[in-house]
Amino acid sequence: MRVLFLHNNFPAQYKHVAAALAADPANQVVAGSLDNKKTLPGVTKHIYKPQREPSKSIHHYLRSTEAAVLDGQGVVRMCGELRKKGFIPDLVCGHSGWGTTMYIKDVFPEARLLTYFEWYYNARNSDVDFMSKALGYEDLCRVRTRNLPILMDLAHCDWGLCPTAYQLSQIPRIFHSKLSLLHDGVDTDFFAPSDAVQFSIPELNLHLTRDAEVLTYATRGMEPYRGFPQFMQAVEILQRRRPNLQVVVAGTDRVAYGRKLPEGESYKGKALSELKDLDHSRLHFVGHLPFETYRNLLQLSSVHVYLTIPFVLSWSLLEAMSTGCLIVGSDTLPVRELIEDGRNGLMTDMNDIEVLANRIEEALDRRDSLGQVRANARQTIQERYALKDLLPRHLQMMRDLAEGRAPAESAAGRAQPLASGRSQGGGQSRAQQGRGGRPANIPRGKRRRRH
Repeated sequence: MRVLFLHNNFPAQYKHVAAALAADPANQVVAGSLDNKKTLPGVTKHIYKPQREPSKSIHHYLRSTEAAVLDGQGVVRMCGELRKKGFIPDLVCGHSGWGTTMYIKDVFPEARLLTYFEWYYNARNSDVDFMSKALGYEDLCRVRTRNLPILMDLAHCDWGLCPTAYQLSQIPRIFHSKLSLLHDGVDTDFFAPSDAVQFSIPELNLHLTRDAEVLTYATRGMEPYRGFPQFMQAVEILQRRRPNLQVVVAGTDRVAYGRKLPEGESYKGKALSELKDLDHSRLHFVGHLPFETYRNLLQLSSVHVYLTIPFVLSWSLLEAMSTGCLIVGSDTLPVRELIEDGRNGLMTDMNDIEVLANRIEEALDRRDSLGQVRANARQTIQERYALKDLLPRHLQMMRDLAEGRAPAESAAGRAQPLASGRSQGGGQSRAQQGRGGRPANIPRGKRRRRH
């Protein structure tokens, strides 16, 4: 099977599936990305680049759309060269939203397209109105327009997948018949509890053992979308109350999601300058950690805090639960999908700082008696999100699509059959379907001979 992965930061969500495919010599695995730093064994990586930055004079509703078009054009140029060299994929797997898959069917009409839909923008019951209740027409129109590249992908992909039910719920139901709910999966053997562990960052003179009271927080970026300002305010309160509390923040001083502050400012800097009572000797910013060091931190954690507005769910929550962390999580829709308050974690209002601090303190006080909550957190991931169970499902879906078969089920129920030949989506007539209305094997039509 010939597979092309498209992601601006490959491997990202495709780390495990791409590695599994590349391990089989019967497959040819190629990736296209903006980033040339990360590689996987057996994967041939090509770089695409936009020819220019989006125009400053374009209508502000369309800035992200023009950026997607420019990235899409870069992918077309890269894939055009691949085609000239004889590489024609059976399957293209790409992340929607940045433009990487917008025009791929124009270069490879023979290929099936499996698109990863991480987010669809809505102004209601989503991140936008959670952050700002007073929305004007300007906001509503801008948010709606951001979906233009995603709508193109929804229209022409052969199949799509979403990692969580909440993220799937943001996508209009008219498209659910060609979407599957399937998480990337967590390596539960790697992210597992351990009693014999310590956490050390020698260059920071930081050495913690299991005897310490350690509050942990992990994030890609220190930003309001992940409750970083609220967490820091709660830390100030907790440090006053608990003289032995050590706080470890893993992540980088940047904004991964949401609006940035003016040039030269950051939410970390803002918190450190405004919160005068922070004890910096017990507050440790350890940056982006190597995987094993990050896991050791989770294994050592007394209480782990995960906060998010209604938005994309972070891998870090599932990794912390798999490691058996005692979680204090925000009472928001993405988190409710995993955590039941009191059973496999504790929930709290992330916007009431006193309530947040009290809930964290409750967890710290009761941590020795909440072993079952930790065990239940790990069990949740083992039963519903284990990589060893989900990876075979991803691979089977990819094989089915590459061979012209629709996946067994869609998010809306029974899957609709794939269209044959070069068309982009759509369904078959009843006469074309197998017995009982189930999708039959579908011929691909004529294909250019490969040498």
